[in-house]
Parts: sequence; structure tokens; C-alpha cells
Amino acid sequence: MATPRPDAKPTQSTIPADILRTCIHCGLCTSACPTYLQLGSETDSPRGRIHLMNAVQQGKIGWTEEVVRHLDLCLECRACETACPSGVHYSKLLEAARDDIARAYRRPFRERVILKLFRDMLFPYPGRLRLLFLPVKLFGGLVRKASGILPHDLQRMLALLPETLPGESRYRLPAVVPAVGPRRYRVALLTGCIGSVLFARTNWATARVLAHNGCEVIIPQEQGCCGALHLHSGASETTRKFARRNLEAFDPKSVDAVIVNAAGCGSTVKEYGDVLASDPRWADKAAAFSVKAKDISEFLVEIQRRPMVREVRKRVAYHDACHLAHGQGIRSQPRRLLSEVPGLELCDLRDSEICCGSAGLYNILQPEMAERLLEQKVDAVLESGAELIATGNPGCLMQIAKGLRERRSTARVVHPVEILAEAYGEELS
Repeated sequence: MATPRPDAKPTQSTIPADILRTCIHCGLCTSACPTYLQLGSETDSPRGRIHLMNAVQQGKIGWTEEVVRHLDLCLECRACETACPSGVHYSKLLEAARDDIARAYRRPFRERVILKLFRDMLFPYPGRLRLLFLPVKLFGGLVRKASGILPHDLQRMLALLPETLPGESRYRLPAVVPAVGPRRYRVALLTGCIGSVLFARTNWATARVLAHNGCEVIIPQEQGCCGALHLHSGASETTRKFARRNLEAFDPKSVDAVIVNAAGCGSTVKEYGDVLASDPRWADKAAAFSVKAKDISEFLVEIQRRPMVREVRKRVAYHDACHLAHGQGIRSQPRRLLSEVPGLELCDLRDSEICCGSAGLYNILQPEMAERLLEQKVDAVLESGAELIATGNPGCLMQIAKGLRERRSTARVVHPVEILAEAYGEELS
């Protein structure tokens, strides 16, 4: 139960009234909202949630248990933004509302533990993640067999991990990856926190594909978490702290682009200009950084690409990660790149833009709805007959792979750039 914080002082809502006013309550968002499609409840639609936020902003209601529950059930997939004819920036409303909730209410013990442990203490720090995953890497089978004695939330987290954790030493990146042949571009790579540990192969493949296309790739060693999990869960001040750290680590003026291969991270760093707009010291550099930020697929379709040299004879379905399709408007670019891979058959995936239920920590905090959405996604994957499912976000990769394992499917889930790396002649174990 959400209860008022005992030490909370009354605070004025930070939900932007000007954005609230842009909603004309037409209801077109409802047909795009995963939770509304599942529940058919107006208060679990974007329009209904905006109505609740507007009532709080006007002081008509407070952050009651019921109001908080409806906002917590939102995935922040931003599909409503794609559907909205009025251009409502729903994500900014929700992020402000969750900041308000964090200040005004004390969450249930379970939720406080999950946020403190995973969001604040573990996920943003690769070194801590390596220690956490070490027993799984060394004794994976035994750990998984013994998982039944763990709390349910830890069981869910363990079930999301890949069956085999990648050997980081095999895919360790140097500070600079030189271009193959003449250098045409100089780019920097955001490796991410979870990405640098669980998806080191994806980062390596990203650097190699860029190198094959004439890019010198700089990997700033002092970079850190982008702050996406915090921005989406009521801890925007921590996002600002992480943003400043990355702005110190990257020099956007010295590169043609800052490359990101994780949809959630990309959406967040592209908003650094907004996140730090009120900080006079960092506002200009944050805006410059956001302009240079590019998803790997977005960057590759903008340059003259070198031809791929190896066939990849696989039937592949592409799943639209929410913060790539809805957050960044990137849909055709990954499909175009995959369609250029020799021998590859790109097939349709039903409801590709519907969220898979991952959504940061959502699949741990809201397991029932996450499982309903995952079931729907896996059904679509199995209908497609795909051998590979390509998607551009770590959370989606883990969530869909978990669902396929549970259905005993042999289909694999990979980042599109891993397929491209193979087509450029790279060997991925």
C-alpha cells in the first residue's frame, strides 16, 4: 500500500500544466496502449492517467494508493505518443508525476527494496554487476536449480539472465578501435552499464560494424550509466548526476556521432538537453551531446555503407523496442539494414510495436502484466516461424529470450548489429 511519507513536506506538483492542456481527450491513444488493450480500463489508458495527473496537479485529489497503482501500471512505452494527433509529450508528464510520487509517498517495502537494490545499488555499476553475476557464470546450472529457494523477485531476475553469460574477455574493447581501411568518420560509443556486462558481444559487434564502415571508434573509459532507469522511475535528480558524468567523459565536438545501441539509453541521452536545460553550466553541452547521439541503425543508414561479404541464411523477425520506435521514431532503419544482409529472409512479426513487457524494472515490479504481454509477444514470434528475433534493446532481448525458453523454442534473440557483424565476416561465439 502506498502511504504518505512520514517526513514528507507538502510540495507543489511539478507535472507540466502546459503539456496537460495539449491533451484533447480524443481517445486515439487507447488503441495503442498495451495496458488498456489488456484490461479495457479507462484509468489504465494514457487518457485516463492524464485525467488523474491533471486532477492531482489542480489539487482535486492526492497521490492515493489507487492513483499511484494506475500510474505504476504504465510501461512508459510511449506508443500513445506515436498515436496522439495533438503531440502530447506523455513521457514528460509521467516522469514528473513519478518524481512527485517519490517525494510525497512512501512505497511498500518490496518496491523500496527493488528500487534501492536494482536501480540504485546494482544496475548502474558494471563492477558490482560482475560480482553479482559471478556465481551464475561459474556455477550456472547449480544456481538455477537452487533458485526455487530464493525470493520470487530474485527468481524472476535470475530467469531473465541469458543461459550462458558472455565471456567479457573475448569481447573486451580497447579505448580506440581503428577503422578498417581509410578513416571516414570518428565516433564515440556509449557501452552502457548492463550492456557492458551482459551484452559485451553486442558492444563488440557494434564497434566492429562501425570499423568495417570506415569509423574510428572511441570508447571513453570514464563513461557510466545513462540514467534511463532513474528518469523513468521518479529519480530524475540521479539522472542529472549521471548525465553530468557522461558529459565529462564524452567530447561531442570531437566526433561525428555518439553511437548508442540500446533503445532505452538512446532515448534518454537524446533528452539530455531537456534533462539539464535548467543547469547553466551544463545546458549547452547537454544539448550538443543530444544532437550528436545516434542509434547504431540510425547512423549506419545515413552513411555510405560498405557491402557485406558473408551470407546469413536465417529467417529473421524484427521486434520494435518501444524506446526505439516510439521514443526515437526509428523503425525502418533496422529493417533496411537487415534487408541488405545477403541470404537473410526478413519476415513480419505480428504487433511488432506492442511492448514485450520488459520496460526497465517493470517485469520485476509488475510481473503479472509483464507476463501477459510477454505471452502475447512469444505467440507472435512462434507464428512467424523465425529462427532469429532481432531487437535493439537489452531489456527486450532478455525478456523475449526468457519467454522463448519457457516455451521450449529454439529461436534465438539477438541485436541486429550482431547479424550485421556476422555479415561483415566477424566471428561471434
